[in-house]
Amino acid sequence: MKIIIAGAGEVGFHLAKLLSYESQDITLIDSRKESLTYADNHLDIRVLKGDATSISVLKDAQVSNSDLVIGVTSSETTNLTLCLLAKQLGCKRTIARISNTEFVDNKEAIKFPDLGIDELISPEKLAATEIQLLLNQSAFNDTYEFEEGALIMIGVSLPKSAPFVGKMVKEAARIFPELHFMPIAIQRSGTQYTLIPRGDTVFKEEDQVYFITAKEGVDELYKLTGKEKKEIKNVMILGGSKVGFNTARDLCISKFNVKLIEKDKEKAFDIADNLPNALVINGDGRNVELLEEESLESMDAFIAVTGNSETNIMSCLVAKSKRIKKTIALVENMDYFQLSQSIGIDTLINKKLLAANNIFRYIRKGEVVAMTRLNNLNAEILEFEVKATSAVTGKIIRELDFPRAATIGGVVRDGEGIIALGDFEITEGDRVVVCCLPRAIPKIEKLFL
Repeated sequence: MKIIIAGAGEVGFHLAKLLSYESQDITLIDSRKESLTYADNHLDIRVLKGDATSISVLKDAQVSNSDLVIGVTSSETTNLTLCLLAKQLGCKRTIARISNTEFVDNKEAIKFPDLGIDELISPEKLAATEIQLLLNQSAFNDTYEFEEGALIMIGVSLPKSAPFVGKMVKEAARIFPELHFMPIAIQRSGTQYTLIPRGDTVFKEEDQVYFITAKEGVDELYKLTGKEKKEIKNVMILGGSKVGFNTARDLCISKFNVKLIEKDKEKAFDIADNLPNALVINGDGRNVELLEEESLESMDAFIAVTGNSETNIMSCLVAKSKRIKKTIALVENMDYFQLSQSIGIDTLINKKLLAANNIFRYIRKGEVVAMTRLNNLNAEILEFEVKATSAVTGKIIRELDFPRAATIGGVVRDGEGIIALGDFEITEGDRVVVCCLPRAIPKIEKLFL
C-alpha cells in the first residue's frame, strides 16, 4: 500500500515505524526539519518537508496514487483540511486525528465521509474508553470489546493460586465443559516470547494470558484465574488533561463517584463548571499529603493522566501502597510497558498505541472490522467480516489450512458471541476474531479476502 502520513510527532512517527516494518510504501510529511531528520535516519521511508495542506506538497507526495492518507498533526484543522484535499486529489481513503470529541459523537449527523473524511480518530477519547473498560473488568489488566461486548478480550497475569496453573489448556477446558472462553495468546513471565496456545500448552505461574470470552464467560474467568471481582465506585483522577476530562465525564455519566485533581487553577475551575457531578480539587497531585487529605485510601481506583509519564507512574505507586484496588497510568514511553507488572501498577495505557491500533485495521487486507495489538506482545487480534468469496466460507474450522501461529478465538453471529471450536462451520456474514503472530498475517488475510 502507498500511505501518506502527515505529522511526524509521536503518533505519526510510531505509525510510520510500525508500517515501515511491514515494507509499506510510506511518505511522512512535516513542516519541522528536525522531526523529519530523525525519522529519515531511523526508518526506511520517504520524508517530505512542507505544509500538509499545500496542494503542491501533496502532488509531490503522489497523493493521487495513494491508498491511504493519515492526518495526525497536532492541528485538528490541518488534519481535516488535508483529508478533504487528499480525497479530492484522488486518494482512496483518509483518516484524520481530531481532539474535539464532539466530532466523533456527532459523526452520524455530520456525515464526514461525504466531505472526504472517511474516519475520525481521537486518541484522547480512545484512552478514556479504554480506562472505562478496564474499570468495568477491574481484576484484569487489559481488555478490548468486539461488537459492543458480544466478545471480550481479557488479559490477566496468572497468580500461583489460579486452579489451572501447571495444567494443559485441554485439561483446564474440562473444568468448564460448556466452554465460554478461549486462551489466544500467552507471554511467559520475564520473557518477550509470545506463543499461540494449543491443547498441550501448559499454563505457568505469572503467565500473562489473553482470553477471548463471551459475556457469560467473564465470571468463569474470575473463578478460574483466582481473581476477585472488585466493585469500583469511588475513582480519583490525577490530571485535567483531555484524557482526564473525558474520563471523568464518562465515569460521571456511568454514576461513578469521581474526584479530579488538577494543578492549574484556571483549568480546575473550567473543569468544575463543565462537570458539576465531579469533585474537582485544585492542587499538586505529586503531594502525598494532599492525596491523603483527599481520602486516597478510600478510593477503589486511581487513574493518573497528567502530561508527565513519571508523575503518573510514581503517583500510581503511592496509590498502590495504600491498597487501592485498581491503578492505571497514562505513559508516553513505550519501553515502560515492559515494567508495568514488575513495578506493581495494574495497567499502563498509551495514546499513540491506541491510535495506531485503530488505524492499523485499514492497512490489513480482507474486511477487517476491528483490530488491536496486545500491549507489549508481538501479536495482533483482528476481527474479519466473512464475505461470500472468502476461503473460509462454508468451511469447518478444523478443515481450514490455518497457520499454527494463529488461532480463532470466537465468532460473532447475529450479534451473539460464540466460542467456536473445531467442528464450527463459518458462514457468510460471520465476524471472526483471530489472534496471530506477524508471520501468519499474510496467510490469514488471504483466507478472508
